[in-house]
Amino acid sequence: MDATGGGNIPEYGVGELAGAIKRTLEGAFQRVRVRGELTEVKPYPSGHIYLSLKDENAKIESVIWKSAVARVGLKPENGLEVIATGRVSTYGDRSKYQLIIEKLEYAGEGALLARIERLRLALLAEGLFAPERKRALPLLPRVIGVVTSERGAVIQDIRTTLARRFPRLLILWPVPVQGEGAAERIAAAIRGFSALPIDGPVPRPDVIIVARGGGSLEDLMAFNEEIVIRAAAESTIPLISAVGHETDTTLIDFASDRRAPTPTAAAELAVPSRVEIAADLAQRGARMSQYIAGRLRETRLHLHRAERGLPDLPTMVNQLRQRLDDRGERLRTALPGFVLGKRQTLTRLGAALRHPREAIAAGRGATHVLDQRLGAAWARGLARRQAAPALARLSAAPVLGLIRERAARIEGLAARLEAVSYTAVLARGFALVQGADGRALTAAAEVAPGARLTVTFQDGSVSVTAATGKPVQGSLF
Repeated sequence: MDATGGGNIPEYGVGELAGAIKRTLEGAFQRVRVRGELTEVKPYPSGHIYLSLKDENAKIESVIWKSAVARVGLKPENGLEVIATGRVSTYGDRSKYQLIIEKLEYAGEGALLARIERLRLALLAEGLFAPERKRALPLLPRVIGVVTSERGAVIQDIRTTLARRFPRLLILWPVPVQGEGAAERIAAAIRGFSALPIDGPVPRPDVIIVARGGGSLEDLMAFNEEIVIRAAAESTIPLISAVGHETDTTLIDFASDRRAPTPTAAAELAVPSRVEIAADLAQRGARMSQYIAGRLRETRLHLHRAERGLPDLPTMVNQLRQRLDDRGERLRTALPGFVLGKRQTLTRLGAALRHPREAIAAGRGATHVLDQRLGAAWARGLARRQAAPALARLSAAPVLGLIRERAARIEGLAARLEAVSYTAVLARGFALVQGADGRALTAAAEVAPGARLTVTFQDGSVSVTAATGKPVQGSLF
């Protein structure tokens, strides 16, 4: 043995040894698949992601280079159980080995379901799945937007269903429905439809359908990503989710306004059936016609009953018209008779009136009688006074004053009566003209040619005959 202790062992520098170890590890393992739980996930500003894989026995540090982040397959999260595919290498500066990850896969459905459940609970706590956020679908949308793959049976099923039920304008926003970048493209399509202006060149949908066919849990993971769920919850357009088969449930179903078990069912939810609407309209029209006919019958019956209670208006009008005619005829004949009766009454009363001279003479006669009676009474009183000394003291002055007062009153009344008498008018040069019937005539038009007239003057009356021809104004003769 060599005294120096080196023997035949080769001598390496530190860098050489680190490189040899690196080449040995990479040559021995090449590409490996490692199953474990992600921990210590830390993205760096450089774009690299540093993390660790662990299980109950050990932990290995790992790194995802910036160039591989977009192709790794899923977003690394702490606690996520995955299968990492990559190469074992070393980091000589710190004398450690590490796994350079090129691809990440979920380690079975259990890990996927656990991740989905954690995300569901987190979004539920934010209120993204609250029932009050759900909006009603329009009854008959004008435009329907569809977010799905342009290839496959999904879009054809939707088109066929719409054509069968109620044809509407359909706008397809093609997106990949699985694989890398699918979630980002789906979220962008939902937000793109919401951002369309109402009166823009591209019609804005009234409802959105997000659909894809059935598949495994891994195939449907794009619709369980947080970016898609938030885009669905923030959509300003009512959204229908139709992902997978009836038994499949994704998180977008909780955020959408309505969930359809299949794409065909989503199209049926979006538009009503023309046949059902036509039948419903026909039924409603028949019910409305029956109702209107019933109301018309009731109203007609009510009018008939009211008509029987009303009087016969034409007969009433005819009777009133007949009564009016009778009253008119009676009035026409009654008025002259009334005037004639009044004239006769006036003539009778006029005949009974005395001439003022006669009244004055009668008053004077009565006064003379009273004077004689007073003289006789006065003589008898004197005789009695002479017979009875007590009566001698009586004075005749009061009695004589009363007589003078009554005489003055009679003279005044006589003068007033004489002043208003028609004879005073005759004394001033006027004359009273009377017809053959004794009626006073006050107008020349009342005198017929050849009529016999009586003209009374102050001192007497004369009989005259009216001249023939039209009388001259101001003269009858």
